[in-house]
Amino acid sequence: MQSPSDLVVTTPTGLHCTAGGFHIDPWEPADLALITHAHADHARPGSSSYLCAKPGVPLLRRRLGENASIRGVAYDEPLKLGEARVSFHPAGHVLGSAQIRIEVRGQVWVVSGDYKRAPDPTCAPFEVVTCDVFVTEATFGLPIYRWAEPSSVAAEILAWWDACRERGRAAVLFCYALGKAQRILAELASLTDRRALTHGAIEPILEIYRAAGIRILATEPVLEAARGRSFAGELILAPLSASGSPWMRRFRERDTAFASGWMRVRGTRRRKGYDRGFVLSDHADWPGLLRTIEETGARRVLVTHGHAEELARYLRERGLAAEALATAYEGEADV
Repeated sequence: MQSPSDLVVTTPTGLHCTAGGFHIDPWEPADLALITHAHADHARPGSSSYLCAKPGVPLLRRRLGENASIRGVAYDEPLKLGEARVSFHPAGHVLGSAQIRIEVRGQVWVVSGDYKRAPDPTCAPFEVVTCDVFVTEATFGLPIYRWAEPSSVAAEILAWWDACRERGRAAVLFCYALGKAQRILAELASLTDRRALTHGAIEPILEIYRAAGIRILATEPVLEAARGRSFAGELILAPLSASGSPWMRRFRERDTAFASGWMRVRGTRRRKGYDRGFVLSDHADWPGLLRTIEETGARRVLVTHGHAEELARYLRERGLAAEALATAYEGEADV
């Protein structure tokens, strides 16, 4: 159970650090919001001012608008907020994602946001931050969720694209517009020099990644393709929101696929109606969660969203003080 002496407590506005006078990824407007990353369930409009890791500023600006008061802080750079000493550390989730370290009178908490341990050429790798209390996600907090090497998944995607080309069919790959699309294109860039096509929701985010110096496959927006053009043999990246929409009608002969950690569960691809599923997630898998919790050295673990209750119970059975922490975060979603 939470205590008033805890450095971070849940309020109607969101996770709040009283000693520092700020909220972390608030789900209602706050005076000062510290943001772990730019996905919509963590970065919401309406707060008076925002702090985030410096690489994430352009993405947060796109999410919140030009008039939002946003300040970027370098990774590992400490700053004083009230009685709290605060710093941002790489979370390995998407470009600019961060864990937030909070220290007050010698007690250290780390709020991880969303994170992963697998390699990703589009963002800084996860940094282990030792702490007394670790707030962890549990999007994929069950033993069934275990990821293969991302490079092998990229090779599977390329092989599927090749097979579609041979059969004269468009290869429409659904993926999350922020993070997943860029990661796929970066992985493919090490395997091929072909060009991919993109939905309009993805292309502006690609430009932010390119401006950050991240190498990704060349792309062309679908809307700029000539009217009546055949898309046979093309790879098209699209957000989930495009599935079943009029936008899809232009791809008459097509195969569809979805890249997500949810594809790890048998039957999910079939129920969703995709021809293929590629298991690729921007969240830690089960071994990654357990490894991270152990490496932080935390004596207490608070578990948010996803399979929070299950992971907390598993940790308690192994002698760790652990409990679920209710939040408004959604985990892996098309945001």
